[in-house]
Amino acid sequence: MPSAEPPRAVFAMDPVHLPRLFPAPLLNRLRRTADIDPSLVVRDFTDPVAAAALAEAEVLITGWGCPRLGADVLAAAPRLRSVLHAAGSVRSLVGEPLWNHGVTVSSAVVGNAVPVAEYTLAMILLAGKDAFTHRERFRRTHTHPTADETAPLGNLGRRVGVIGASRVGRRLLELLRPHAFEVLLHDPYVTPAEAVGLGARLVPLEDLLRYSDIVSLHAPDVPETRHLLDRDRLALVRDGGVLINTSRGALIDHTALTDELVSGRLQAVLDVTEPEPLPAGSPLYRLPNVFLTPHIAGSLGNELERLGRVVVGELERLADGLPLAHEVRRADLARVA
Repeated sequence: MPSAEPPRAVFAMDPVHLPRLFPAPLLNRLRRTADIDPSLVVRDFTDPVAAAALAEAEVLITGWGCPRLGADVLAAAPRLRSVLHAAGSVRSLVGEPLWNHGVTVSSAVVGNAVPVAEYTLAMILLAGKDAFTHRERFRRTHTHPTADETAPLGNLGRRVGVIGASRVGRRLLELLRPHAFEVLLHDPYVTPAEAVGLGARLVPLEDLLRYSDIVSLHAPDVPETRHLLDRDRLALVRDGGVLINTSRGALIDHTALTDELVSGRLQAVLDVTEPEPLPAGSPLYRLPNVFLTPHIAGSLGNELERLGRVVVGELERLADGLPLAHEVRRADLARVA
């Protein structure tokens, strides 16, 4: 049943993000739903200035810069029943005390998946035209390529391998549908029939690596996926193959990847690395077969409002007595980012 009173909420994040996440019209919509003071943004749950608001808070609206939510939060906010995270992963945010206390948790990862998938699609299309190599060549020669040099180019029938049917992976699969790609998928939690429904063919990881022209990573960063692409698996990728990583750097053995890229055997589009950023002396900054960007695939600038919209939608559901649409459960953490 809907609550007779609007839920009392508190912002907990770096306040620099607040105007982008909740521009004025969206903030007004939020304030019609919840009792919240936009001028109070908590960075320290022991701050006496925030004590009165936290003591009454039923909902925390969190974002980048929020401290880890542990027992100190429950001590400061004993009425807390929901955390609505205006960002992606909650793995490092929500501590065991909150899960044990039955606090519900929601994430705006579905909103963040949109720009990541868009970035990835753009890189797939450019990689299929070998745009990065030809840009470097054009800078050097100032001449157009010959017919022989353009013969292997094009996206018609290009085989794309997607590792992980995460929210980003699924959104990417949707975006790939209008294009003339053959799409392979590897995900241990997806059945062959589900893969067909997503527009892909389910294959073992090793087959995906062997037979794909372009490989895109969208698996979660969990202990089981650390260095998922190790030296042996990278060696399976065909000569000239393109590896795209917009997920997490830890999914790839970067020593082995660097060796492959320095040799010139593979190409890569890397928005994430391990470590991040790479050391100044890394050859990946200089290689013509590497397109390196500084973790920009996720929500930036005006895209942050999409995350705020997810949070306001969740808050409206709470106020109406409905379950969260994007709830993250503790059991999910074993297989999501």
